[in-house]
Amino acid sequence: MPDSSKPPASKKFDLINRGERKPTLWGTLTFVGLRILDLPLQHALLLPMGLGTTLLTKLGITLSGTPVGPLSTGIPYLDSLGHPTRALLMLFALGSSVKQIYWQLFVSKESFPAPAAAAVAFYNSLFNALNALLFLAYATSSVRSLPQLPIPASLSITRLPYDLPLSTVVGICVYVFGITLEAVSERQRRDFKDAPENAGKVCKVGVWQWSRHVNYFGYSLWRGGYTMVATGWIGGLAVGSWQMWDLGYRAAGVMDDYCTNRYKEQWAQFKREVPSKIVPGIW
Repeated sequence: MPDSSKPPASKKFDLINRGERKPTLWGTLTFVGLRILDLPLQHALLLPMGLGTTLLTKLGITLSGTPVGPLSTGIPYLDSLGHPTRALLMLFALGSSVKQIYWQLFVSKESFPAPAAAAVAFYNSLFNALNALLFLAYATSSVRSLPQLPIPASLSITRLPYDLPLSTVVGICVYVFGITLEAVSERQRRDFKDAPENAGKVCKVGVWQWSRHVNYFGYSLWRGGYTMVATGWIGGLAVGSWQMWDLGYRAAGVMDDYCTNRYKEQWAQFKREVPSKIVPGIW
């Protein structure tokens, strides 16, 4: 998950106080609890005739009319969703919660006050919920995305043939790569900083040689891939691009201020060695 720092009040905004390492038990409990609670929320939204369908119907929004299963994954919690993409979105919500809970419990060492923890958890749950609703709505659902790949019954988890949008395949790959990249980058940085000989040094190992904020790149990718599976090409590209823009100008600006102040010439040298801020070789 993208980490951040406390900016100068007049310039930039963020939620976490970079460099402050006071224990924040209530913040951790808040974050972990809310990320766990996101899972039954997403399941309720994605269920056939569930919360999402009810909400959209009350708002007068036409539903996508996705065919209902039966799915045959062997996992009742997923099979009850009745459509491959609904199950994928549920798995994506699970993956994001597991990854972010791991980050908070085993990777991050900075203070995370309860209000900030609640805000970050709410943001991620809101984005997940919007993806579920956009998939269920006819006008924005990826079921209409082209081109589509015919899946024969012999390969189908519904035991029936169906058409799988190419954007869904691409979105899965982008999500998996992005969330893996974010997790690996955070683990590499933690291991680097845990080594006594690296005290006071800038992390330049592994994927941190790709770009200066490569974890933000990973987060943007999996957020974009998540939305691409829900809505198709345009939604996925729009969300991924917006996340990169936001993190590149807001969060990366916060980090640049903090690292310039802490590492001084080391940070200036790192910027010369790794000119890419977010996207390796591009930006």
